Amino acid sequence: MPKRQKQNSDHAHKHNTPTIDNEAIAKHLEALLTPAVFAQQKYYKQLGLRDRVLNLSLMVAAVLTLLWRQVPGVQELNRLLAREGLLWCPATKVAQQSLSERFLVFPSELFERTFKDLLPKLQFNWQQRFRRPLPDSVKFALDNFERIWIADGSTLEALFRKLKSLEDLKTGQLAGKICTVIDLVTRLPVEIWFHTNPAASETNFETSLLNLLPAKTLVLLDRGFYHFQFLQQLINQ
Repeated sequence: MPKRQKQNSDHAHKHNTPTIDNEAIAKHLEALLTPAVFAQQKYYKQLGLRDRVLNLSLMVAAVLTLLWRQVPGVQELNRLLAREGLLWCPATKVAQQSLSERFLVFPSELFERTFKDLLPKLQFNWQQRFRRPLPDSVKFALDNFERIWIADGSTLEALFRKLKSLEDLKTGQLAGKICTVIDLVTRLPVEIWFHTNPAASETNFETSLLNLLPAKTLVLLDRGFYHFQFLQQLINQ
């Protein structure tokens, strides 16, 4: 009896429709994101991008809707946009091909800049709310260090190859590698780096990590960063 081909559960379609909208969450996202999006308008124009229908505001709303409401694809996203709008953006009819092509060419750095502009607000909000008790180990570490960060690298999943621009790529080609630094206390990201080579070692991120880390920081690492020269540089710094 032939063996069944092993499937990647991450690539299985678990639903065909988006999750239900929530007005309270939508308003909260709008209050958080619209100032950060507005702050990038000058840089958006410096890149020579026109303020057309599929502008920065709508593209940020589109990406958030894809993630938050688990929209299964661009086709369904386009239907949502035409039928009810996306978060703070009103209902708008655009060609599905136009939306798909916009995702392919829209500068990723605009999303990165918007995200980093939002981080101080998230950190401030965390400081204002009622804090849950910290574990004793974290309290002890904070008596000796000013901050506790975690750095870890991760290989991204294989590309789906559903778009025409990706159909010539070989099956199973991985999408690259990221390294993320997270504040252990607030659970908020500090920095994210991306490398196009999925086989890249964590050592490729060591220089960036050393440049990022301030003094009196306790950083938690796995064995991907384990070699003595880097650890000595870390200690000296």
